[in-house]
Amino acid sequence: MPSSKVVFRFLAEPTDVNFGGKVHGGAVMKWIDQAGYACAAGWSGHYCVTVSVAGVKFRRPILVGQIVEVEAKIAHTGRSSMQIFIQVRCGDPKTQNMVETNHCVISFIAMDETGYPIEVPSFKAVTEEDIKLENYAIKMKEIAIETENLLHTV
Repeated sequence: MPSSKVVFRFLAEPTDVNFGGKVHGGAVMKWIDQAGYACAAGWSGHYCVTVSVAGVKFRRPILVGQIVEVEAKIAHTGRSSMQIFIQVRCGDPKTQNMVETNHCVISFIAMDETGYPIEVPSFKAVTEEDIKLENYAIKMKEIAIETENLLHTV
């Protein structure tokens, strides 16, 4: 069975900060995409491309020198798509007390060698937490589709 979870841990560096002295939101989005890709590729066994990111809200800043943890886990699968729940946490490396900075759902499609979507293994939510995350991911997927449809109906 493929792994359904990936965790990246590293220190926020001075090169990650914005003009306000906090870690740049773009750096956090890059980490989200990288962890999401590692999770999707590990689950599917194929190259994957990002389709969308839904529900991103930055709750608190990340400071230089803090330990950052980006956890990515499969929340829902379609035929070729994977919705991955990402949670970003940070904290003092000396105490390891981590607090959430943001979370989101990032969607990927698995691709074959010629660039066409390919079927992925089905994910079965078992625990109460998995079921809750799957329902959340499905709702985020529906909202992303509805929002995109608004653009094309104008």
